[in-house]
Amino acid sequence: MNWHHLVSYFFGGVFLANAVPHLVSGMMGRPFQSPFAKPPGQGFSSSTVNVLWGFFNAVVGYLLVVRVGTFELRSTTNVLALGLGALLISLQVARHFGKFNGGNEPERS
Repeated sequence: MNWHHLVSYFFGGVFLANAVPHLVSGMMGRPFQSPFAKPPGQGFSSSTVNVLWGFFNAVVGYLLVVRVGTFELRSTTNVLALGLGALLISLQVARHFGKFNGGNEPERS
């Protein structure tokens, strides 16, 4: 296994995890932040833009995971690289978008 395969799987995890909120928001017909909004990453993009952006992220994630090296689901190293990428981007976007959607400081009942 080459180290650059693990780097590819890490970034594949980043792209696959980033696809989820965009696809889900778009498919639900809801606007969501995207790089194409004004200001980028803060304003809302349409549900259609989010579906397209989410699909693009899924395709890039697929290419990075399936078309680089030989990704093995039974390989702890491969899965950890992908999972670490997914976890880190998930935490980063949770904090970033939480500023705009109230997720960083939910109301206490």
